[in-house]
Amino acid sequence: MTEATGIVGEFLSLKEGTDADLLAMQCGDFYEFFAEDAEIVADELDLKVSQKSSHGSSYPMAGVPVDDLTPYVSALVERGYRVAVADQHETESGHAREITRVVTPGTHLETGDESAQYLAAVVREAGRDGGDTYGIAATDVTTGQFQVTQLDDADAGEALTELYTFAPAEILPGPELRNDDAFLDRLRERTDAALTLHDSASFEPGRASHTVREQFGSETVDSVGIGEQDAAVRAAGAVLSYVEDTGVGTLAAVTRLQAYGERDHVDLDATTQRNLELTETMQGDSSGSLFDTIDHTVTAAGGRLLRQWLQRPRRNRAELRRRQSCVAALSEAAMARERIRETLADAYDLERLAARATSGSADARDLRAVQETLALLGRVADTVAETERLAESPLADALDGADREAADALAAELDGALVADPPGTVRQGGLFERGYDADLDEVIDEHEAALEWLETLPDREKERTGITHLSVDRNKTDGYYIQVGKSETDAVPEEYQHVKTLKNSKRYTTPELDEKERDVLRLEERRHDMEYERFQELRERVAERATLLQDVGRALAELDAFASLSVHAVENDWTRPAVVEGDELAIEAGRHPVVEQTTEFVPNDLYMGADRQFLIVTGPNMSGKSTYMRQAALITLLAQVGSFVPARSATVGMVDGIFTRVGALDELAQGRSTFMVEMQELSNILHSATEESLVILDEVGRGTATFDGISIAWAATEYIVNSVRSKTLFATHYHELTALGEELPAVENVHVAVDGEPRAADGDGDVTFLRTVREGPTDRSYGVHVADLAGVPEPVVARSQEVLDRLRDDKAIEVRGSEGAGGGTTQAVFDLDSGQFKGASEDAGTGEPVATDGSPEHAPGTGSGGDDPTASLDPEAEAVLSELTGLDVTETPPVELMAKVQEWQAELDDE
Repeated sequence: MTEATGIVGEFLSLKEGTDADLLAMQCGDFYEFFAEDAEIVADELDLKVSQKSSHGSSYPMAGVPVDDLTPYVSALVERGYRVAVADQHETESGHAREITRVVTPGTHLETGDESAQYLAAVVREAGRDGGDTYGIAATDVTTGQFQVTQLDDADAGEALTELYTFAPAEILPGPELRNDDAFLDRLRERTDAALTLHDSASFEPGRASHTVREQFGSETVDSVGIGEQDAAVRAAGAVLSYVEDTGVGTLAAVTRLQAYGERDHVDLDATTQRNLELTETMQGDSSGSLFDTIDHTVTAAGGRLLRQWLQRPRRNRAELRRRQSCVAALSEAAMARERIRETLADAYDLERLAARATSGSADARDLRAVQETLALLGRVADTVAETERLAESPLADALDGADREAADALAAELDGALVADPPGTVRQGGLFERGYDADLDEVIDEHEAALEWLETLPDREKERTGITHLSVDRNKTDGYYIQVGKSETDAVPEEYQHVKTLKNSKRYTTPELDEKERDVLRLEERRHDMEYERFQELRERVAERATLLQDVGRALAELDAFASLSVHAVENDWTRPAVVEGDELAIEAGRHPVVEQTTEFVPNDLYMGADRQFLIVTGPNMSGKSTYMRQAALITLLAQVGSFVPARSATVGMVDGIFTRVGALDELAQGRSTFMVEMQELSNILHSATEESLVILDEVGRGTATFDGISIAWAATEYIVNSVRSKTLFATHYHELTALGEELPAVENVHVAVDGEPRAADGDGDVTFLRTVREGPTDRSYGVHVADLAGVPEPVVARSQEVLDRLRDDKAIEVRGSEGAGGGTTQAVFDLDSGQFKGASEDAGTGEPVATDGSPEHAPGTGSGGDDPTASLDPEAEAVLSELTGLDVTETPPVELMAKVQEWQAELDDE
């Protein structure tokens, strides 16, 4: 225990009783931080530090005004701190303080971010057949959303992918995961969430089941299909327990338990969301992302919902057809759509206002915002009903989910209660309209009459006394007083009692003024207390209707999201795709939804199906291969969001996941090279993708030696075609892979066409990238041309072309030496067969390399071109060759294949 006494001792005692990182304790009109907390807060928020003495010691102290606490707490929580708040209340013996809430990254209500803010829990249970069972629960305390799922026979990667789709601000790992360093490290890598170790008992099945049933009701739990012993219930119970323990007060807004299965949504792991730039670009900017491009919402809730749709595409055809029909109707009823959007532009975020009401933090302005937004439901519903095209669409059903009659009734009650422009504080009066409460009106009338007596007092006293420089005012020190200029103080009446002398005036009071002051203060206090009491009652009635607010808020948000998709479809000539079961992906004149905004885009067709499952995409750098593949993925994703798509027509077979692997940067901080990142991403795809998935591979094996890279790319292709069987687009510069198109029935070659011929060594030639995709493989690489376009110095480009020409002609390449080092060419020649430099000279007559002993480089029997290529092999090498010959590459997983290659390599190195 601390030896400090007084306020500091109380602070330190309260701090010992909480596991929060920081404590803000109310001391009158300020919230104070002491000791180490004060130094941390001062450093983080640039506050001034003073000193507070206690028990012979001095403690650092920093504070913020009571009314300014929220922004400071928000800043601390955004930096990852958990902040406990101790409020002050009056007792018979004086002041008392207790911790009323703990603000954490996942339970912070005052976030300025319009995106969803999830608190999640994850538990793991050992499976019987090797795979584990993961339970995941996530709630957004700012809106009351609560979702749970269970992944059976799953691995850590699947659980992490599911968590990533929520982008949680805070995660509660279950007891069995707290010591799993590998899982926690991957969690930290994939999310920015704070990791919190919540009470292990809250994860116990019995306690968790009781908590969930208490919150949602037994019938609700049974109806959503999760059992009492399920891992999902354990996670859900822990989340509810944590929200209650933090005192955020929003559990009343958590009224719906949404359980979803692993087949309800499309798998989009962190890598894919980054590579497809769904909500932010590769550089971390929101501008230029898919969401930024198609977001035309006019409400915060609508934008939040649209973002969620992009991050969690659906696999339910009925739901997708419903969304498409809503977008189509709004696209065809332009005038009604714009009236709806103009109406929605005045809407506030009802879901978050409901959470504020249930937590007790909503003020009068918040309730006025509730009233104004509830009133919009009728206007929007009338527009839908009066527009034939909209009335016949599912839009009417979407609005019917919100009780218009109840919404109108609550809006009318709030409108009749609150003044049009209420003050920002709920304790200073001025909140209610006359006629709302008769008792309150009576007190207000008395208070205002007393105030009017004070306001007219100066005029009456001037007339009575003849004093011209006389005024009446009030402050905290002197209360109400009469102030008279010094030049006229001799004329004050005898009943004036002197209070204070100033430089140019004197202050007085009178018995009558003192009595009126007591009346005013008594009436003022009574009025404020009554108004605050009535306001709390009104806020409680709003909190009791949290479900209504959520229903109306979600209906308006959905309408806003539909209108946004409609606006973009109309303005950019998007079309309604046919979403079907099966393998087909047929796109006519498809475009990239983001790139088409900034350039004159060349559309391309794409067809994939059971007989055309794997496309090898070849062509020059910068010709559009990556864009072509990404637009296929984005069109598929948009179709499963329920959106129209950028194409002349599209038939999209629903997928269960979209997986991508594109160029990567070294992650040196994690000790991972480009090639390691590339292989880990490839490994995740080969383990996770199914025959219902869409896979995008933008180069595989480029981060290592050429022969290694080709081998990995070749083996991965065979494995995907033969074992995974997913729809796959694979862009590569390894021309050798195009041979697979002739050997494997499901593999086809396409290429990005060019016009013209690349420059030759003499400088002739010119190339135009057509950005049109055609059947068949490309006939050559255009890397040197790209280097020229990039501004590489002319000598390098010319020499590159010369070296390339000799390689294509199967001729040896001499190494040119520096003039300063002896000049001319060296005697080292690159041998194309061995892949090594050898000491040799070029025969002046034939241009062929000659070995240093004068014999032809490829003489019979040397191992390069003899009749018996194994004649010079030792027994160990022959054994490796024999084992390689008997290996079935198509049936060997890539990881095992690479391990085998390393084993053979080690055997040969030993010899």
